[in-house]
Amino acid sequence: MVVNLVNWQRQAEQYLSEGNYTSAAYVYEEAIIAEPHITSHYWHLGLILLLQGQEAEAQMTWMLPMAEVDEEEIGKLTNELLQVLETEAIQREKFEEFSVAWVIRQHIREINPSNINNLIKIITLSIKLNNFEVDDLMGLGLIQYLKTNENDKVLYEEFKSLIQEVLKVEPLHSASFRLLEASLPYFSSSNDCYEIFLPVAMRIGHTMKCPALAAEILKLILRLDGNNVEVIRNLATFYQNSQNYNQGIKVAKQCYSLSHDLPDKIFAIHLLLRGLMNAGGYWEEVCSACQKLESLVQELIHSQPIEISEIQILRLLTPLFAIPHIKDNPVEFKTINNQLAKFFQASIQTFAGEDLNRYSQLKQNKKVCHAHKKLKIGYLSYALRHHSVGWLARWLIQYHDKDKFETHIYFIDYKEINDWLQEWYFNQVSYPHKVGIDAWDIAEKIRNDEIDILIDLDSLTLDITSEVVALKPAPVQVTWLGWDASGIPTVDYFIADPYVLPDTAQNYYTEKIWRLPNTYIAVDGFEVGVPTLRRDELNIPDDAVVYLSAQRGYKRHPETARWQMKIIKEVPNSYLLIKGLAEEQAIQNFFYKIADEEGVDCSRLRFLQQDMLEATHRANLGIADVVLDTYPYNGATTTLETLWMGIPLVTRIGEQFAARNSYTMMINAGITEGIAWTDEEYIEWGIRLGKDAYLRQQVAWKLRQSRQTAPLWNAKQFTREMEKAYQQMWQIYVEGH
Repeated sequence: MVVNLVNWQRQAEQYLSEGNYTSAAYVYEEAIIAEPHITSHYWHLGLILLLQGQEAEAQMTWMLPMAEVDEEEIGKLTNELLQVLETEAIQREKFEEFSVAWVIRQHIREINPSNINNLIKIITLSIKLNNFEVDDLMGLGLIQYLKTNENDKVLYEEFKSLIQEVLKVEPLHSASFRLLEASLPYFSSSNDCYEIFLPVAMRIGHTMKCPALAAEILKLILRLDGNNVEVIRNLATFYQNSQNYNQGIKVAKQCYSLSHDLPDKIFAIHLLLRGLMNAGGYWEEVCSACQKLESLVQELIHSQPIEISEIQILRLLTPLFAIPHIKDNPVEFKTINNQLAKFFQASIQTFAGEDLNRYSQLKQNKKVCHAHKKLKIGYLSYALRHHSVGWLARWLIQYHDKDKFETHIYFIDYKEINDWLQEWYFNQVSYPHKVGIDAWDIAEKIRNDEIDILIDLDSLTLDITSEVVALKPAPVQVTWLGWDASGIPTVDYFIADPYVLPDTAQNYYTEKIWRLPNTYIAVDGFEVGVPTLRRDELNIPDDAVVYLSAQRGYKRHPETARWQMKIIKEVPNSYLLIKGLAEEQAIQNFFYKIADEEGVDCSRLRFLQQDMLEATHRANLGIADVVLDTYPYNGATTTLETLWMGIPLVTRIGEQFAARNSYTMMINAGITEGIAWTDEEYIEWGIRLGKDAYLRQQVAWKLRQSRQTAPLWNAKQFTREMEKAYQQMWQIYVEGH
């Protein structure tokens, strides 16, 4: 090969661009022979050898010009070499040759281990190449550098993107948290930190179900801005979700003190109620907070029109969820609920603006399909997983007639955790959709899928779901199972049955109540594991009568607890087991105080830990002779589980949906023993079932027999009834259009 020394650099670059490393190396070798004093020839030759995989030869070539120079000159030559390598690495990154760029940057690191920009690039390239190890954050010295060079603000843009990339692949590792912590001094403003850290915390806390870690991340933001109300709101939620109730209550109170607008005060009171009620036992504070909530909501209703932001609107309905846990007055509750829901819907549609108007026009121009088409049914929920809704809705999904119905499920904020029930749902339907948390995107997806009937499984328990149904993405919209009706005017129907709502309920429901002929829910049964509870381990005699109350702290009402103490007092050799999520000391103090007031020895109370598995929990129900329900908010899934296990249940019927769940389930299991219409009847049934072993045996036998005959345990029949309802709803819609 003849080398033109005048044009050697151009020739070498051409060979490099062609990937002809051998020829490029030859050019530089000839250049070194001709111009041995030009150090850049050695840098480029070594680079080419490196690209050929000859790393030792490359290093030897780079060392040649440095062999006989002083220390000052070595520093200068090293900088020259680093510049050549950096330029080539950037070029390779530009052309997405990430493997080559990564190798070059590793050698830059060997020459200059403290080059922080290079360390950031190495980690970024490792993520792109799927060979990132989170321990590299420590091993490469990145976190240590950030801790010791806090004045290096130039790096902000570089590591901002790095943080986001690291947390996409390793959000839960302790080294990732240390990276966030070490990066705090580099943010020029708390707002910059907020924009990166908050979405990370929301994903970790909600989607990945690690609220304690999410709380720690939010506390980092508060180091820069201690009064950031949005951060404090979410911090209260994550504390409560991680069962750190005391901190959750404390932060909720701080949130209220920092809130000034009516909507913000309403949501702050909701956070306080959420903490107090989940902890259980704080009844006086709960009542005070609930009165304040109702007062603020009434003030908001009467203050319209009012300036309100979109995020404030989204938070308006969820706080109402607390009220039915405290009192059974559906007429009063629904009056407030419906007014607020109407305001909510109007505001959501106003914010949607022209997009919604454009969609409405398209919908008007579209021809309505005939009544007997194959219906597209969409189920919308965040709870189709290990959740009460997930356990109960699966039979309907399983038994759907696929020839007559095309079933879609829209998983709001699909949980990135190992959840076999969630995966079951995802694999059960032909059209599963992971739709995130953007309500407009979800609504648009539902519209594009041309869903005929949308089933809302969340109601007021999730703001995103409420926003979606307020946008009216489907011609027919129905609320079922997840909770009471939302009151949002765009919802056409609420699924009920002859028992779960009183006959007069339509007077105060905005939705048309669609009563199925037997029951609004049916299951074929539950998975039952191996029991882990024994009477002797609880220091309870074999011949004792064991009562059980298994509900979360939210449902603990002092009047119901008082009835339960009166029952225990009248039944000799009886004990009460208390189980459910709550703050341990608070719930114990709650029950001990009432027991003392009713003259019941506290040694007759036992407090049980939660079971890790639902199947174990169901098996452990068998330790009870009688289960005592809560009021004014009954059990639902817990009631079904109790009846399935053949255990007598005492329930107090009220007027609201939440106070009639156990009633309809018992009726549909063929049981009337234990149904109380008054406080006194609740106590009487509790005493009678405790004292009469034969009566308990009769009820248990009837419950076992009911598995083959009762509507409650016939999910296939229930599915046919739901499908018939869907077809009739669609017929009504078609005839009206």
